[in-house]
Amino acid sequence: MVTAYSAPPWGAEVHPVFARPLPCAASVGRVPGLFVALGDSFTEGVGDRNTKFPNGVRGWADRVAKQLGKPDPEFRYANLAVRSKRLHQIVADQIEPAVAMKPTLVSFYAGGNDILELRKDMDVLLQQYENAVARLASTGAQLLLFTGFDVMLPPVLEPMRRRNWLYNEAVREIARRYDALLVDHWAFEIYQDPRMWDTDKLHMSPVGHKYMAAQVLSALGVRHTLKLKQLEPLERAGWRELARAERAWLRDWVVPMFGRKLKGVTLGDNLPPRWPEPVQVSVGLKKLAKQSGRAPVG
Repeated sequence: MVTAYSAPPWGAEVHPVFARPLPCAASVGRVPGLFVALGDSFTEGVGDRNTKFPNGVRGWADRVAKQLGKPDPEFRYANLAVRSKRLHQIVADQIEPAVAMKPTLVSFYAGGNDILELRKDMDVLLQQYENAVARLASTGAQLLLFTGFDVMLPPVLEPMRRRNWLYNEAVREIARRYDALLVDHWAFEIYQDPRMWDTDKLHMSPVGHKYMAAQVLSALGVRHTLKLKQLEPLERAGWRELARAERAWLRDWVVPMFGRKLKGVTLGDNLPPRWPEPVQVSVGLKKLAKQSGRAPVG
């Protein structure tokens, strides 16, 4: 049972178990079978806009699936993630359909939208999270979990930042308990670069999604052909420019987000998963998206 979490200290090191080598299949550059990606906007691909893909986004999971499918023409992929979904919705809508698919690899990131709630009982949330992980672990699939990045928030949102600390500490513990691989987003210094993020500062940019795909493949021990853009140093912005940008962010993103929360509506309402059924990656995701006839959302 997961209870009584305290925030990890600054500079906490990743537990060495997450650096362990993988057994045979992944270590030779192949994860055979079926990859099912579960979660919210992080896994759906929001921030990586591409009208050639379902819901108008691509994301790290599509990139990972493409790489995993290269040595195996029969490799399949499903992505049930939908933006704005809270943990209880992900559990209700995605866990059992994923289990029924009999996956060999499952990625699971959920709880980020709960952390942004005005009020949230973290002990209850983390117990629900562990229950979901336990159910996925019962399939025998390789599990892949994620911590949340330590997004810099204004003082008014500091309680949500602390919740993120608690969440990350719990996810690390649960990953150890269920022998899951962990992609420790919290520890990736490169994501301190603003170019890794969309203008809302909550979702990764196309560059951020590509780097995340590389981190996932690294965690799996899979060689890849992703070309990662080298980011040149940024010029330091003046305090006036930073202040204007902060005000614009609060006006354009934060206030509307909490407005939707108060109204009980989300950007994911009535939005279907991008890949609700397993697709054969070797056919080509762009081709499959075109065949699906799905209208882009963005």
